[in-house]
Amino acid sequence: MRALARLLSLTVILSSSLFITPVSAEPDPELFADTRAALANYHRFNQVKPFFEKAYGYAVFPSVGKGGFWIGGAYGKGLVFQGNNTVAQAELIQVSIGLTFGGQAFSEILFFEDKETFDSFMAGSFELGAQASATALTEGAAAHVGTTGTSASAGNVQSKAYYINGTAIFTQAKGGLMVEAALAGQKFNIEPLK
Repeated sequence: MRALARLLSLTVILSSSLFITPVSAEPDPELFADTRAALANYHRFNQVKPFFEKAYGYAVFPSVGKGGFWIGGAYGKGLVFQGNNTVAQAELIQVSIGLTFGGQAFSEILFFEDKETFDSFMAGSFELGAQASATALTEGAAAHVGTTGTSASAGNVQSKAYYINGTAIFTQAKGGLMVEAALAGQKFNIEPLK
């Protein structure tokens, strides 16, 4: 079963790479505008603000599209920041196998706790697997989903986010509906800016 899952995963990755355009060292102005809008949105949430102040760097994906029927995937482009400087453009690629039906769009921000984690991301050797956990941001409510369990709260009380293996992840749904009980991993392609 595990060998079949690996074979299917490899097939999806290879076939999806045929349709993915390479990352350019010169991001388009629309990506910059979308990223700035996503950053302004993330700054509204109190639980995210300390991460902006203390993180070594972060990557913002303003719009990630996700969909599938048994085999699914997600794709989005974003920008990488060290301090207030834009240092790279990135692609997010995700493949999932299992119970997956529907589609959705979301934005995602990854905070890197230290130079070592940031350098690993920039080197292109960074992947998010089963140990990864994301805090979902919503208006008036917060939910936390991860391998350690789930928690949720409503009103002004927000869920507590923390670093796992040097990375803290926040997402915000933009639309769509998806039912998923699948193994998923995110891989990133990085292109430093000129």
